[in-house]
Amino acid sequence: MLRLIAALLIAIGLVVSGWFIGNGFEHSRNERYVSVKGLAERDVKADIALWRIQFVETGNQLADAQGRVQHDEEVVTAFLATHKLGNDAIAFRNIQVTDRAAQMYGNSEYKTRFIVTGTLMVRTKDVDAVAAAAQDTGALIAQGVVLGGSNGGDDQAPTYLFDGLNALKPSMIAEATKNARAAAAQFAHDSGSKLGGIRRANQGVFQILPRDKAPMLQEDRQVEKTVRVVASIDYAVTN
Repeated sequence: MLRLIAALLIAIGLVVSGWFIGNGFEHSRNERYVSVKGLAERDVKADIALWRIQFVETGNQLADAQGRVQHDEEVVTAFLATHKLGNDAIAFRNIQVTDRAAQMYGNSEYKTRFIVTGTLMVRTKDVDAVAAAAQDTGALIAQGVVLGGSNGGDDQAPTYLFDGLNALKPSMIAEATKNARAAAAQFAHDSGSKLGGIRRANQGVFQILPRDKAPMLQEDRQVEKTVRVVASIDYAVTN
């Protein structure tokens, strides 16, 4: 008898709790809200330039090839100086030697045994100076410097970075949120409703994009850029 009474009490408890859960879900389903997105954009200019300049010489005598590469380095350094990029803008210098005769799987029918590659890495905040110098590399070629890289011309192009994102974030988030609320308020007005508080918010990811949206243009190859963030916000709507 006691077991029967206990079983009945448990069954009644389950029914009551199920009623409350069901009504809670129903209330949640009946809650009215509007989902909107707010956009904020800023046009910015790169504030750091990185430029890897490689030059190559070949020969059967290592000393001769190295001597020509050292001469090329002097020419490149002088060229950079004419564009206001002195030694303080050169992050590092490097020389790499490839001996084709020592390569296990190389082709033995090479014309020259040694390939000597010199590298200068430019790092500066003077992005305009780097951009101007990059447009003037013909002057190096005219002096006999053979520019080269593992990926062809793309390796020789400067990389432009924007390092001021953190300073923009607060104002851009505020603008994106303001634009999202304006869109939600317009929706509520058009539907004869009142806009409530924020139900859910996602600020989105900050993107640094090329200012010019032409196909095949890379963001890190452009001095001028666009920073974008999209905020996704749900607002409660009441009658």
